[in-house]
Amino acid sequence: MIAHILATLLPVFLIAGSGSLYGRFRKPDIKSLNTLNMELFVPLLVFAVLADRQAPLTDYAWLAFGAAAVVLGSGFVLWPLVAWLKLDIKTFLPPMMFNNTGNMGVPLLVLAFGEAALPAAVVVFIVEMMLHFSVGLYMINPRTSMWHILRMPIVAASGAGLLVNTSGMKLPVWLLEAMHMLGGVSIPLMLFALGVRLLEVDLSDWRTGLLGALLCPLSGLLIALPLMWLLPLEPLQLAALLVFSALPPAVLNYLVAEQFKLAPQKVASLVLIGNLGSLIVMPLTLAATFAWVYAPL
Repeated sequence: MIAHILATLLPVFLIAGSGSLYGRFRKPDIKSLNTLNMELFVPLLVFAVLADRQAPLTDYAWLAFGAAAVVLGSGFVLWPLVAWLKLDIKTFLPPMMFNNTGNMGVPLLVLAFGEAALPAAVVVFIVEMMLHFSVGLYMINPRTSMWHILRMPIVAASGAGLLVNTSGMKLPVWLLEAMHMLGGVSIPLMLFALGVRLLEVDLSDWRTGLLGALLCPLSGLLIALPLMWLLPLEPLQLAALLVFSALPPAVLNYLVAEQFKLAPQKVASLVLIGNLGSLIVMPLTLAATFAWVYAPL
């Protein structure tokens, strides 16, 4: 089990670490890389997985519900605590709700459970992204335009992929293969970009960051654990839901805070310390997942 956990986590942190090392000396234009990834490679990956008839999406409906419950439920659970601690809700709460599914979750699930986990990983990623760019943006700015959300490439790709899958349309194998190959670029690029982005944040507000590193996985697990017994999920989907619930805050929270000028330094500390905390949280989560989900089978 320890060897499997190390084999899963080491590539994640080595690729992210290579991004940090390269970024320290070369200063790559990571904004352009992220734009390319989010507008081309990630939408192609999402579309290819959703359009592939080998992944019947009706089998993932309960997983999508569980992922949405984790995102929204963690916000409801922490809202009273955040208010009691007199923290800025717009600054602190979104990073606790919207986790690092893209940069860490998708690669981690694929490395841990193989290519068979890719549809489940993409489903939770889509749910998290959809909620982040709807509920998350509304929390920060209630005047966010719905048309702006619908025009996003990942949203359009999700809708198109769902349409192809549910309509029974069968795309040519060569087209799907090309999309899978291009989409496959997104996973290591996400990790590399994460490493570069982490160089831009600091530890000036480390107390808030440490609190977030503790509350983010705890609130997610608090919602996910009962759902594991309540929802009719297959073992692979149970594993995906458990790993998803324990992920650290997404780097995207920092970019959004910077865009809306919502204390980006505090959000940066939440993101950085939360992702460093995942060095402890994720091995424990993977160990529990392998023991609880797969050992009884």
